[in-house]
Amino acid sequence: MRALWLLILLVPGLVHAQGNYEIQVYGSETVAPQTLMVELHSNFTATGEKDSIDGVYPTQHQLHETIELTQGITDWSEVGFYFFTSTQSGHGVQWVGDHIRPRVRVPESWGWPVGVSLSMEFGYQRAVYSPDTWTWEIRPILDKSAGPWYVAFNPALERTVHGPGVADGFTFAPGLKVSYAFTKIVSAGFEYYGDFGRLGNFAPRNEQQQQVFAVADLDVSADWEINFGVGVGATEATDHLIFKAILGRRLRWGQSGHFR
Repeated sequence: MRALWLLILLVPGLVHAQGNYEIQVYGSETVAPQTLMVELHSNFTATGEKDSIDGVYPTQHQLHETIELTQGITDWSEVGFYFFTSTQSGHGVQWVGDHIRPRVRVPESWGWPVGVSLSMEFGYQRAVYSPDTWTWEIRPILDKSAGPWYVAFNPALERTVHGPGVADGFTFAPGLKVSYAFTKIVSAGFEYYGDFGRLGNFAPRNEQQQQVFAVADLDVSADWEINFGVGVGATEATDHLIFKAILGRRLRWGQSGHFR
């Protein structure tokens, strides 16, 4: 536990909330075989960019709805698929893009002291929502529970495959979650998202993205995932006020091949 707190202290000023479509710090656990996890991510930007910049729609008052489908493959692997949408006055409901994300983890039988997994996410977003239309993300995931405390750290690396960000190479976009279980059902804490810019040559602080969310998780059932929170941005390059919610349901295959 001492090493985890040291890690937290060594990660100052983080940011980038994954384009405000899927605002989530991953845990290391993967979806079980014969199980489909269906999640709805709903994120509303109450205070954001008010003007179009280089043909990209402003984020002010955008409602992002993302459907995430994750199928368990083995005890240590899964594959996820994302369908991004955006709703905004003057533009209506629009399809934004799609991503695919395979993930593997270290099996529990190995007896490692922390949970470890690795995801690789690749996908497309329309240019009116992101000038970097094709992107690739490598996301290591580490987490640890200690009594009522839970810590997860995602030191993600992102790379533009098509768009102006290609010249930046890999960028560093970490995420951090710390929560405390107040009861068997209710946990609360904070989530931290960052985008420092180019790896090895970070952007000036006012050009970095930095957001912190106060969040709560409800563990009402092993079949459900409920997370909600409010986030604030700390730099000019970051949307300043965002509300988010995640509602997830595990659907398990029975011997007959039907979900239950």
